[in-house]
Amino acid sequence: MAFHDGLTTVQQILLAIVCFPLLPFYLCYLCFADREESKGESDTHSRVEEGKGQATARQPRSAIVTSETHYNEQQSAVVSEPDQGNHITVEIHPRQTTSHIEKESSFNKGIRVFPHLRGQDNKGFQDDGDQGPSFPQGQDLHGHTHNGVQRPVITCEPDQGFQDYEDEQLSLPDEPDLYGSPKPYAYPWDKSSLKSMSIDLEQFKKLDAYASKVNVTSSVKDLVSVLLQEAHSDLEKLRAIWMWICCHIEYDVKGYHDTSSTSCKPEDVLRSRKSVCSGYAKLFEQMCSIAQIHCKELSGYSKGLSYKPGHVFKETNHAWNAVFLHGRWHLLDSTWGSGFADDSCTKFTFRYNEFYFLTHPALFINDHFPEEQEWQFLKPHLTLQQFEQNAHFRSDFFAMGLVAATPATTVMQTENGKATVFVESRSPALFLCNLNKEKGHCLMTLKKNGMKVEVYPPQTGIHSFQLFSKLSQDTKESYSLVLDYSLKCSSVDKSLSLPKDLIQPVGPSWLAEQAGILKASPPGPIIHTDDGRCVVTFMRTKDLSFFATLESDNSRLPEDMRRRHIWKTCRGNQAELKVHLPHAGHFALLIWASKPSDSGSHQCALSYLVSCPNKSVKWPVFPQCFANWEEDYELVAPLAGVLPANCQVPFKFKLPGIFHVNIQCGGKTLPLTLSEAGFWEGACNTSGGGKVVVTASKNSSSSFWYLLEYQVEAC
Repeated sequence: MAFHDGLTTVQQILLAIVCFPLLPFYLCYLCFADREESKGESDTHSRVEEGKGQATARQPRSAIVTSETHYNEQQSAVVSEPDQGNHITVEIHPRQTTSHIEKESSFNKGIRVFPHLRGQDNKGFQDDGDQGPSFPQGQDLHGHTHNGVQRPVITCEPDQGFQDYEDEQLSLPDEPDLYGSPKPYAYPWDKSSLKSMSIDLEQFKKLDAYASKVNVTSSVKDLVSVLLQEAHSDLEKLRAIWMWICCHIEYDVKGYHDTSSTSCKPEDVLRSRKSVCSGYAKLFEQMCSIAQIHCKELSGYSKGLSYKPGHVFKETNHAWNAVFLHGRWHLLDSTWGSGFADDSCTKFTFRYNEFYFLTHPALFINDHFPEEQEWQFLKPHLTLQQFEQNAHFRSDFFAMGLVAATPATTVMQTENGKATVFVESRSPALFLCNLNKEKGHCLMTLKKNGMKVEVYPPQTGIHSFQLFSKLSQDTKESYSLVLDYSLKCSSVDKSLSLPKDLIQPVGPSWLAEQAGILKASPPGPIIHTDDGRCVVTFMRTKDLSFFATLESDNSRLPEDMRRRHIWKTCRGNQAELKVHLPHAGHFALLIWASKPSDSGSHQCALSYLVSCPNKSVKWPVFPQCFANWEEDYELVAPLAGVLPANCQVPFKFKLPGIFHVNIQCGGKTLPLTLSEAGFWEGACNTSGGGKVVVTASKNSSSSFWYLLEYQVEAC
């Protein structure tokens, strides 16, 4: 027995005070003795636990680690083995050894504080016997197993989930997008891929052609047997089943309106070759089962047929599938992959949609919300309210290479009479927009990495805004609906009126550069002028021909007179347009361009909105220009096409290659002289007639051609 064991507590304290210099050595001795004692007790406790038998065979070890550690949020797998008549319980903790926990929580005397375990318990672990849903990137669903998940009940009811394309011809990562707007929730995904797994669609080319031509109606089993003759891996089997259904099963538009007229049983769907969404999902599930692919039919809410932005879901309206492939669950919708129905769901059109095959969960959630949230395969889960409020991204939004949009809510509101939408894209794309299914009231600017559109509703209330897009290289394809909003307008901006003939996009863009107009200035889409005058400059590519027009909703001037309010000057590849507005208001300045390869046809390459609020503005037209006036000629004075009467008016031109220049006024012909600076200069008195004509000759002959004509004001 140690010396201190024979002393009382008071004696031990007095001894410690007297022997204070030796206190550190004494404390070390106490710790060593306590450790040896605990070791003996722990061995005794292990022998007691060994004899408890099967009463504790499959229970998680929760008596040692308290709830404060948050360790038992998910039960660990337990394996039991007999040992000479005694039952031994062994707990398996992936990525966490039990030795560390037992050491920290051993039964010593006194109070023990259990450390909080850092990280996520069993993150990425999935028991081989558990076929429940697992998250992409190795994350599993805590507490959910195959036996514990209640199977969704799908009834053959009219589904609102069928995608509507008749009027057409994410959430995203929780990081600021191109325009600094945060996303509603976080989910890491590769923006370069739309799939939940990496696949090369080219490898399916032969298989797709085979599956689309298979024609077996005897039984579902016989059909799958024929399909699998050309499919070997599970992925190929899944693809063959998917392609056959998308190519052969027609959406039952009659069954959509009358549920009693259709059957969702796989055998009936195969025989009739038509069904509603539940029939698609049930047939897909049975075919996968025959092919030994784990598949589930899911039910939930969808933004499909008859959906309008801002809709609040009351009951489930759609069915689709989840398949377990390569150790993970994946999502697909063969109903929406097969085609689309018209607005009233009276006609179905086959149009294959690749997007809904193994769609990435972060994209699938845009229009599919499962009844059981774990089948989202997202962390964190999205709520139904978030699903309702999130912007409705159509499948073509991502197929076009578009990445994100702001606002990210399906309902947006105007601020001071204006609403703004930003779209981010990975590559150049073309856009069109409609307000209440009509063109106008929108000001769109185009960038290589996206676009911005400002919407100016003409009246207060709730409006429908739709955005259409197509790939920039597609010259024949029509635009597809990619995004739609419900727009609430509380006030109207009466200071800005967009002309109906304003062609989108407005302002300089990559599209203008592609047409041959480079480095255009001003750089913005709107030109504000208080005195009614402005200048547009740009560089043009070689051999580009162009002209400009001026359009206005409230101008009574005919088109030919409006064009005379624009004066064009070219100096090599530098171009300049002088604009003198006839009156105040909002005008569309349209620049039409044509390359030699365009066979003479001109397309609008650049447009501006010219705004002048000054009602006192009233500029006359520029002089009338004849065909002999060439692009490299330069008019310095006079710019006004209407000259004052009884005045001495100076004239100044730069006319390369011209030999003689004359001014004809009041029956008189006055020659101009060529200055050392290269300008033809002179003056004439306007008292002699109603018009002044400028003529020129390119050689010493007496032949002169009309260049310009001016009008003289009446006295």
